Amino acid sequence: MKSSRIVLLAAAVVLSAPVSAFAQSKAPAKSQQVKRGEYLVNAVGCHDCHTPMKMGANGPEPDMTRMLSGHPQGMQVPPAPASSGPWVVHAAPLTAWSGPWGMSYSANLTPDPETGVLRDFTEQQFIQAIRTGKHQGQGRPILPPMPWPAFKNMTDGDLKAIFAYLRQIPPVKNKVPDPVMAPH
Repeated sequence: MKSSRIVLLAAAVVLSAPVSAFAQSKAPAKSQQVKRGEYLVNAVGCHDCHTPMKMGANGPEPDMTRMLSGHPQGMQVPPAPASSGPWVVHAAPLTAWSGPWGMSYSANLTPDPETGVLRDFTEQQFIQAIRTGKHQGQGRPILPPMPWPAFKNMTDGDLKAIFAYLRQIPPVKNKVPDPVMAPH
C-alpha cells in the first residue's frame, strides 16, 4: 500500500513537470511580445497624438497619468476655423484635428471596458484596421492624422505585439467624441 502511494506520487511529479515547464516557457514569450509592443508604441510615436500633453518645465510633454487615453472628454473644442489651402489645424493638447476630412479626435487606446476604442476589437480586427484604414477593419474610415498608410507596412508580429501591449496598459476612463466627417 505504501509503495503504491510512492509510485503514484512519483508519477504525478513526472507528469506535472512538462506542464510546469510549458507554462514557464509561455510566460516569457508573452512578456517578450508585450515588451516589443511597448517598444514599437514608443518608437512610432503613438503618444504624440494619443497621450494628452501637459505643460512641463521644458514645454509640452505627454501626461503619462492619462497615457494613450486620447482626447480628454472634458475638453470642449470650438468649431475649427474654415479650412483653406493645405492647412491642417490642431487643438491643444494635440488630440483634436481639423482639415478637409472634417474633425478627428485621438482615440482612447487603453483597455477601459466602457470607453477604450479597442474594447471590442479582436487581435485580427486590430490588424485589419491598420491594414485597411477602416474602423475594426470594415467600418468608417480612420481619419488623419492617424498614419495607418505607413503603419500598414508593419509585420503581423509587430501589430500583434502592439495589440498585446495596449491590452495590458492601465485603463483610463475617457469617452472621446466621435469624429465629424466633412460634408461632401
